[in-house]
Formats: sequence, structure tokens, C-alpha cells
Amino acid sequence: MTDAPRTLHSVREDAFNYVWDNALDPALEVEPGAVVELQVRDASDEQIRADSGPEDVSRLDFDHVNPVSGPVFVKGAQPGDVLAVELLEFRPPDWGWTALIPGFGLLADEFPEPWLRISRVDGAAGRVAWSDEISLPYRPFPGTIGVAPAEPGQHPILPPSRWGGNLDTKHLVVGSTLYLPVGVEGALFSLGDTHAAQGDGEVCGTAIETAMDVVVRLSVRRDFEIDAPQYALPEGGLPASEHPAYHVCTGVGPDLMEAAKDAVRATIRRLEDEHGLGREEAYALCSVAVDLRIHELVDAPNWVVGAFLPGDIFEKGER
Repeated sequence: MTDAPRTLHSVREDAFNYVWDNALDPALEVEPGAVVELQVRDASDEQIRADSGPEDVSRLDFDHVNPVSGPVFVKGAQPGDVLAVELLEFRPPDWGWTALIPGFGLLADEFPEPWLRISRVDGAAGRVAWSDEISLPYRPFPGTIGVAPAEPGQHPILPPSRWGGNLDTKHLVVGSTLYLPVGVEGALFSLGDTHAAQGDGEVCGTAIETAMDVVVRLSVRRDFEIDAPQYALPEGGLPASEHPAYHVCTGVGPDLMEAAKDAVRATIRRLEDEHGLGREEAYALCSVAVDLRIHELVDAPNWVVGAFLPGDIFEKGER
């Protein structure tokens, strides 16, 4: 977080929405360069609690999920400008959740039953306790972050669009800057779906989902143009998150989605065989800890996807 003096502007705790809509009244108006704190509700909108079980997953009201805090009107921002969002600080509670939601996720057809894991989040120690044997690095970021679309009407929070939205990009951590194309006057910036940890791909559909207080700086840029989100990482940002040993399972085939599924299936089998996890837990762990990467896209007719399983999440190491 920057040490520069600042005036903090706060979005009210009750200022949140379930859609993107450029007709929404702003919760806050600020000058360019303002530092803003948003009190973000978790993706379940408090339907999942620290004492919840799988039955609460099955009862989720999907009309009230993925709320976003805001919107924030940035004075002077006009269509064609770029909104620069500097991520300055994340303050989580001491717990988060990960669920298998029937009908949702990369392998939804193979996991029809609800499942839930409550994890302990220790921001000070920089770890998330998944179980007695497995802990994850605490790397908080907003899963949903964006501006109001230029197109009128209500637009669902899912899926992402050129205006941002549910990007689920785990590299949007403290020190990163997200650039968003401005579609309407004031940009109307919102943020939600905060995560304590996630793997690239978020394959089961949920990460370590948490409420969180988030501090950002919102600036207007006119020295370049963009048509879709871009972001800048601080020096050392990638090596800091990619230093452990890995075991990588691959999927190979003519369809990238099927190759990704095969890579995840292979990782699930490894977690079952080598670490004794149940199939549901293995799938959920892939979502919060395993990174999917495209290795090769040029040797038609087959492409290669890798699933990177980090060894340092296991108490006894990767086998």
C-alpha cells in the first residue's frame, strides 16, 4: 500500500447491486485520483456463513449472488477515456468458503451434489488453512471489477465483458493497476466477489470466497486507448507467486475446453491417488490452488493445456 498522504472516501456498506446498469445512481462521487474504500460482501451475499453446510449451498438464491459495491462516479471521466484502478489494500475476515454448486463449474456434469469447505484466513500470516494437511498462500484480489457498460439496460454480473466484470484474474493483487475502457460519463466503477486465494481458471466456479474491505485509487487516463481490460503488474509480481515446485498434468486435443477438462481430471486423479483426497475435495482444491495454462496453440490439430499443482501447499510436500 502506498505511504503517500491521502483522503479516504468510503462507499456505504449498503451500496451494492446485482447487475451492471449505467442508469444506477452513484453511491459516491469523487475527483480523479481519489482513494476509495469499498466494503465488499462475499459472493453468496451472506447466504453462506462460517457455520454453514452443503445444505446451504443447495438453497442459494441466485438472484442475490455476486453483489458489487458501488457504483463510484469519477468526475471528468468520459466515454473513450481509460479508468486506472490502483489496488492498494485488502482487509479480509478470518474465514472464507469454497463450494461445488450443482450445475456450475468446468466439470459440472461430473459433480452433481453440493459440497462446501470453510477455510480459515490469516491475512497477517499470509496463509489460508484449507485443512490440517493443506494450506494456501493468502493472495487477495477482487474477482469482479469493472465499469458500467455503454449499452443501456440491466446486464448480469456474469459473464465478463469488455467493460470488466467477473474477470476472476488472480494477478489483480496489491500493487497491480487495472485499466478499464470508460463507456459512460463518470465511468460508474464497482467491485465485488473478493477472494483470499484462487487458481487460474477457478475451475469449480468458486475460490476462497470472502467479504473484504478494499481500498483503490481511481484515476482517469487519456494518453492511450483500450477496447478491453488491461493490467500492469509490479516488478517481481509474478516470481513472488510462482517460486514453488510444481507437478503439471496436461490435456491434449483439438478442443481447448476439452483439453482443459482433461488436465483438471488428471490433477484430480493425482490428488486422490497421491494425497488421499476425496474426489469432491480434489476438484475444489484445483479451483483454489491449480493454475491452468495454454502451452501450445500452433501445432494443429491438437493443442496442449497444463494444470500446475504447487507443491508448497502440502504439509509434507508434493510426492
